[in-house]
Amino acid sequence: MKIGFHTDAFNSSVFSFEKALEWAKKNDVHYIESGVIEGVSWIHGLGYFPHISLTDDPLKTRKLMENYDVRFSQIDAAYPLSGNEGLYYGVAYVLKSIQWAKLVGCPNIATTDGLKKPVYLSEEKALELMKRAYSTIIEYAELYEININIEVHGYFTTNPELLEKMLNFVDSNRLGLNFDTGNSFIAGRDPVEFCKRFIDKIKHVHIKDVSKSLADSLRGKDTGIGISHSAVGEGVNSDNIKKILEILKDRGYDGTLSIECEGMGGPLIEKSLRWLRKTLEELGIPEEK
Repeated sequence: MKIGFHTDAFNSSVFSFEKALEWAKKNDVHYIESGVIEGVSWIHGLGYFPHISLTDDPLKTRKLMENYDVRFSQIDAAYPLSGNEGLYYGVAYVLKSIQWAKLVGCPNIATTDGLKKPVYLSEEKALELMKRAYSTIIEYAELYEININIEVHGYFTTNPELLEKMLNFVDSNRLGLNFDTGNSFIAGRDPVEFCKRFIDKIKHVHIKDVSKSLADSLRGKDTGIGISHSAVGEGVNSDNIKKILEILKDRGYDGTLSIECEGMGGPLIEKSLRWLRKTLEELGIPEEK
C-alpha cells in the first residue's frame, strides 16, 4: 500500500504547497492529497496556503512535484453536492478539477455531500439532485479516465443505506469510495463494519484517529471532522484502523492510505507516519514508494 497525507495537515502552520512537498521528501513520503480552489487569493499568492489553485499551471505543478519525487494520490474537490448550490456550483468545480487532474497526473478526485441535510429538500429529493450531479460528473470522468470518489463525510455519506444508493447512481467503475476511518467513527458508525460493507468500492482511504475528548463530546452527534487533533495511533479509533488495514490487505487493496491530522508544523503528522509504518510492518503489508 502507498502512504500519503492530506496537505490540510499544515493549514494552521501556513505552509505553502511547496513547503508541504519539502516535508514529504524529508520524510520519504511520495504521495500527497491537497484541496483545490478556483481563482487566487492573497493567502495563496503569498505562500501561506498548502493547497493548489486551478489557475496554477498543472504541467508546471507536475514538474515541481517531480523534483521532490512526489505524486498526487487524490485532489480534494469536495464542495457539498447535496443541495441546490452543489448542482449549480459544485458540479462546475468538479468538472474543472477533472481537467486539471488529468494534466497533473492525478488519478482520483474526492467529492462529498453536506454535513447536514438541506432543510428545503427531503432525503429523496436530495438524492435525486445528487444523482443528476454525479451523472454529469461521471460522464466527464469516463472521458478523462479519472476516478470520482465519494468521501464519507456528511449526512448522506455516513449513513450506509444512503451511501449505497449514491454509489449506485451510475453504472461505472469510475465512481468509487474515499473511505474515512475518522468520519465514519465520529458519526457513530462502526468503521470496521462500514469498511467491510463497501470494500469493493474503496479506491482511496483517509487514515484518521479521534481523540477521546472529541469522541466523548461529539460521537453520534456529528458527521465529519474537519481536521483531527489526534495523532494516528494515539486516539480511540486506532484499534479500528488496525482492523481496517487487515481487511484492506485481505482484499488486495494497493491504493493510498492518506493520513489526515493536524500537523503542528510536523510533530503530530510525524507521529502518525511512524505509527502507520510500524503497523503496516507488523501486519506484513509492504509500503509501495
